[in-house]
Amino acid sequence: MAANQIKAFSQKALTDSELQDKLKQCERAKELVALSQAYGFQFAEEELYPPNEPQFVPEQLHPKLVKALLR
Repeated sequence: MAANQIKAFSQKALTDSELQDKLKQCERAKELVALSQAYGFQFAEEELYPPNEPQFVPEQLHPKLVKALLR
């Protein structure tokens, strides 16, 4: 269920330029989760990390999060 929320948040970020900018500014997973909650999405920070399948592409994230989440 959480993977669906993460994917939906990622998809929204692809079409919402304001959200795209905010997402790229998130340097930590906690910031990303807080941002997603502000947009009505619910998932836990640990659900972002491998071995869970990544729902974001590198271009969507801050370089620090790319290293952490897209290994």
